[in-house]
Amino acid sequence: MIAAAISLVCMVALTMQIRDRWHTPEIKTPGEAERAMTGQVAHAAGAQVLPTDPSLMVEPSPAGPKPAQPAQPH
Repeated sequence: MIAAAISLVCMVALTMQIRDRWHTPEIKTPGEAERAMTGQVAHAAGAQVLPTDPSLMVEPSPAGPKPAQPAQPH
């Protein structure tokens, strides 16, 4: 009986893992998310649903020193 319960739990977990692996997530625009459950929960918590900032065309150079040249083994 216990073995059947454990095997059932393992089968359910495996099925959920396979489903998550092969199904892409549903990505919504801010307007769609505002009218969906996401927007309702955000408003209930006192938050807002806003679009993300666009990425820069040219990324800034990282701060800090440049990496040292590798040693020449000659």
